Amino acid sequence: MAAEKKGQTIVIKKIYQTGGHHGGSWKVALADFMTALMCFFLVMWLLNQTPETKKAVSDYFSTPSIIEYNFQNFGAEITLEKLFLDLINEPLKAFQSFMEPIDKTPNLLEMGSTKVVAAYMADQMQDLATNVQISPDGFEFIIPDYQLFIPGTSTPKPEFVAATDKLKAITTGLEDADVIVSSYIFNQSVAGSNPELANKVASERLDLVQNKMQASLEHNTVSITGDARVSEKKGFIEGQSERPPGMIKIQIKQKPVKSDGSKPRKLDSMFGSASADMSVYDNFVKQAVAQKAKKKQQQ
Repeated sequence: MAAEKKGQTIVIKKIYQTGGHHGGSWKVALADFMTALMCFFLVMWLLNQTPETKKAVSDYFSTPSIIEYNFQNFGAEITLEKLFLDLINEPLKAFQSFMEPIDKTPNLLEMGSTKVVAAYMADQMQDLATNVQISPDGFEFIIPDYQLFIPGTSTPKPEFVAATDKLKAITTGLEDADVIVSSYIFNQSVAGSNPELANKVASERLDLVQNKMQASLEHNTVSITGDARVSEKKGFIEGQSERPPGMIKIQIKQKPVKSDGSKPRKLDSMFGSASADMSVYDNFVKQAVAQKAKKKQQQ
């Protein structure tokens, strides 16, 4: 009789990986608890703040960064140009601009790019400013007098407030800048072609615009000067020709030295010409008008 085969013993080994304090899972729960606790204290702190602080916090989370703002409003090419120029000239400021919300009243002289300035001008003042010229040191533009005043007088039109609000978007955030306001008018622009009346109208217009700009400035490193100029219109025939319009010319330039003793950064251009003239501004105006028309059609 064959020997009985011995049965095999099956051993099942179970390995439990355990560590101190429940394997560390408590750390996840603690991190969640600490995060919730931090949020709670932040909310309690915010509830006790002034309305100005609450608004500042709200603006931080609701306002796009300057990179996002440039991309949405001026396109990829201009945004990349500004970013590239910032990385070359001010690398730390370039990285900071990714996070910081855009200033609602930006300093155009610190934009670094002539095309960004031209695009911003077109975005803000497309139906107001003409003869826009941009150089490495600053920019200038003209506002026809019929946009601001009743022709031949210094009486503001109903649109005066809206027009000066657009002007504030250009000048309010300026720093370390010289602003020159010039009020031009012809003798023939006023009733009776009276030189004394023309001088009076030009001076009063200058005072109104200067005072509006001065009151809106955020920094005391900006100086505003102005002059009123009156001249004769050649070839004008009383009663046979329309009275020639006047204009308000505004020049904004960087000061040679900033208030902290450093030299200002010049406006530059990476793509194309180093200076943006009126044709560049007009191109941006055309694009802005086309975009607005497209939005109206979609609505």
